[in-house]
Amino acid sequence: MEVRNGVLRTPDERFADLPDFAYAPHYLEVPSALGPLRMHYVDEGPRDAPVVLMLHGEPTWSFLYRKLIGPVSAAGYRAVAPDMIGFGRSDKPMRREDYGFDRFTGWIRALVQALDLDRITLVCQDWGGPIGLRILSEMPERFAGVLAANTLLQNCEAPPRGVAPWPGDIIAAWMETCRTATDLPIGAVMEATFVTEPGSGVIAAYEAPFPDARYKAGPSQITCGIPVAEGDEGLEANRRAWQVLERFDKPFLTAYSDSDPSTIAWEAVFQSRVPGAKGQPHTRIVQAGHFLQEEQGEALARVLVDFLERNRRSG
Repeated sequence: MEVRNGVLRTPDERFADLPDFAYAPHYLEVPSALGPLRMHYVDEGPRDAPVVLMLHGEPTWSFLYRKLIGPVSAAGYRAVAPDMIGFGRSDKPMRREDYGFDRFTGWIRALVQALDLDRITLVCQDWGGPIGLRILSEMPERFAGVLAANTLLQNCEAPPRGVAPWPGDIIAAWMETCRTATDLPIGAVMEATFVTEPGSGVIAAYEAPFPDARYKAGPSQITCGIPVAEGDEGLEANRRAWQVLERFDKPFLTAYSDSDPSTIAWEAVFQSRVPGAKGQPHTRIVQAGHFLQEEQGEALARVLVDFLERNRRSG
């Protein structure tokens, strides 16, 4: 449904009876050139506990983290999983030009500030990494650690400081698909990356936020906004973020999957450049493609809770 000119909001009934996702919705407003936009987030666990901020990428939403939210909150932490603007239950501007890398970052920054999140362990995958790590670089005092899973932070630098060739055949082809798409096939995109068969209703749940093509400007545009060359939006901000990460000595753990060729080269970059990654029990999650939270969420949840508990004891 259209809440005002140029902004859509997925009807609530689209989110009824989702498998294993009975979490109460929470909302706040974030600023934009179109006026305030409503952002949805899951918020489970004690409100005064250390925060685990779970950031999704494309074309997913907070549903991706359903297998982590329960174990994290049961262990005594506050699990916060927002839907980026254009995704999930959050508002969806209809025009591609209403999105951009800096805007996506600004909207999540606004959530962190509005909720006054602190003692944050960032869990980031896909484009949740570039967005979340930029926010960490701007307010590192709010963050206690990072679990990076199948993600990256583009810098257009040569190895070992970056990845070459960049963006590489896989990401370049995906960017072209997104650039030319008039109706991005959300379910097919998800299924193409899976190593294992998803459970009943899972693909429909990922398609639920997008009743038709008008709702898909965000997923279509987010990849088109990543920096791939000098002068691109966000590139210099990413390089500044790397300068902060090169001084970040709080715990930084990588948990990449064994079947995601699109991001695996970044694993070594994070491990070598971030001081907090030294001595961490970095792991590979087996039998999972790009969306390891979906395929091996239980295994990733165990890695995450162990990481949180170890850091709490040492802190």
